[in-house]
Amino acid sequence: MIAININKKLHGSSGAMLLEVDLHIKEGDFVALAGESGSGKTTLLRILAGLEEAKGTIKVADEVWQDTKTCLKPQSRGIGFVFQDYALFPNMTIEENLLFVAKDKALASHLLELTGLDSLKNRLPNILSGGQQQRVSLCRALMNRPKVLLMDEPLSALDPAMRTKLQHEILALHKEFGTTTIMVSHDPSEIYRLAGRVVVLNHGSIIKDGTPKEVLLQTSGSQKFTFEGELLDLLQAGVVNIAVVSIGQQLVEVVITQSQAKSLVLGQRVRVSTKAFAPILTQE
Repeated sequence: MIAININKKLHGSSGAMLLEVDLHIKEGDFVALAGESGSGKTTLLRILAGLEEAKGTIKVADEVWQDTKTCLKPQSRGIGFVFQDYALFPNMTIEENLLFVAKDKALASHLLELTGLDSLKNRLPNILSGGQQQRVSLCRALMNRPKVLLMDEPLSALDPAMRTKLQHEILALHKEFGTTTIMVSHDPSEIYRLAGRVVVLNHGSIIKDGTPKEVLLQTSGSQKFTFEGELLDLLQAGVVNIAVVSIGQQLVEVVITQSQAKSLVLGQRVRVSTKAFAPILTQE
C-alpha cells in the first residue's frame, strides 16, 4: 500500500495553485495520472521520487518515505523512473547502462530478452531507434527491482505503431515483476489498455478517480457521445460542406451546414457528437 498525503504550492498554467493530493494505491496496481498540462501530474511523480520537496507524508508499505522528520533520498526509495527523454548514458553500451544500476548480468539478460534487445546489448544508445532507446530506459528502471515504477509520458515521442507495441511490453513487465506502477499519460487509448485505475488531476486537485471505463467512457451503446478536437480544414464538395477535425491521433470528416461553415475558424476547438450514429459538429 502506498499512502500519499501531500501539498505543495505551484505556479501552474493558469497561475498560482496548490497541489493537494490524498491518495492510497494498492500494491501491484497500475495507476494512470491524467489531466490537462500544468495540473500537477509530473510534479506529483517527482515528489514521490524525492526529486522535489513538499509538505505532508508518503508511506510505502511499512516504510516512511516522507513525514515531518524524514525525507528519504531518491536512491533510498526503491523506485524506477522512466522519463520522456530516455536519459541513457551515451558512452555506455545498452548492457552497461543496465549494469550501472545493479551488477546483475542474469537480470539484465532477462530484461533485454523480454524486450527483444538481447542482440543489441553491445551497441551504444545513439545508434538505436527511439523505440529501442525507450525499451532500454524501461529495462534500466527495472534493474533494481523497484517497489514503485514511475513513468512520465514514456511513449509520447513514438509513432502510434511503436507506442502500441511498447504498451504491450510495459504491461507484460509490470505483471511479471509485480511492481506498483504510476504513469502520467494524455493518451486515452494508452490509459485504457494499461491502467487498472485512473486518477484525474485538475489545477492541483483530484477530480476523478476510478477504473478507465468509469472515467474515460462517457456513454455506452448507441447513446449520444462526444469527442473534442481541433478544426483543421473546411472543404466544399459540390453542395456539401465538410469539416476536417483532428481527434487524438486520427482525422475525421464531418458534414456540416453552410451556416456552420461560415461561423467556424480553422484551429479552434470543436466537439464532434453523435446520436444514433448521426454525427453533428458544434463549436466548443
